[in-house]
Amino acid sequence: MSASPTILVFDSGLGGLTVLREIVKVRPDARIVYVADDAFFPYGQRSEAAVIGRVVPLIGELIAAHAPDLVVIACNTASTMALAPLRARYKVPFVGTVPAIKPACAASRTKRVSVLGTSATVRLEYTRALIRDFAQACKVTLVGSAHLAALAEAALGGATVSDAQILAEIAPCFVEDGSVRTDSVVLACTHYPLLRDRLVALAPWPVDWIDPAPAIARRVANLLGGASTPAGQSRDAQLIFTSGRPHPMSGAVMPYFGGPIAA
Repeated sequence: MSASPTILVFDSGLGGLTVLREIVKVRPDARIVYVADDAFFPYGQRSEAAVIGRVVPLIGELIAAHAPDLVVIACNTASTMALAPLRARYKVPFVGTVPAIKPACAASRTKRVSVLGTSATVRLEYTRALIRDFAQACKVTLVGSAHLAALAEAALGGATVSDAQILAEIAPCFVEDGSVRTDSVVLACTHYPLLRDRLVALAPWPVDWIDPAPAIARRVANLLGGASTPAGQSRDAQLIFTSGRPHPMSGAVMPYFGGPIAA
């Protein structure tokens, strides 16, 4: 596909902006429709049936309204639960977001890897199957965070989030087994890279923080082809909250879009 495409990026909130940032790099010409389902946030505390029942018809409405060439489900919880039903229901191509367990385990030197995700993501059989299939010789620690996505969303909006609040969520990721320590943490929620600088600063020892966003962007580029116009030209972008609220965080949000966004 050479013409400038329409890409629908969907998340439970603003965590998918970390994926969008990488997509804009590979398709700066694309028309972007970013939808934050804040009316149903947080997904990580919902049941699988509830997420599927919410996401599948909502995506259908968004496809009808915006006619995207490709849909990115920029949410680990929604992808692991609803991606298969979405692909079965709709013909538009989907790119999902799943825990990057395979590359993390392949690159780990100590063979100690933690997966930091929402409570819903880490309890799913889908995630455990990824571990069985790709952990190789690694010991994988699953860490379900109840609050980190909401903390990331709050911090992006300018609220004060303390170091203690963040550290309480990430501390279980750091496991010492004798002289062997965790050396890689999979960020299995797109909200978490919003806090990346603070995660690095608060870690009790250095680790590789594995963010799947660049790989997702590469997949988008593979499906859509290269950009038809060079970076830096004007681009149509829209941010929609399902609650209907305006986006008062434009100053914080715009860098992820690579420029101004429509009201």
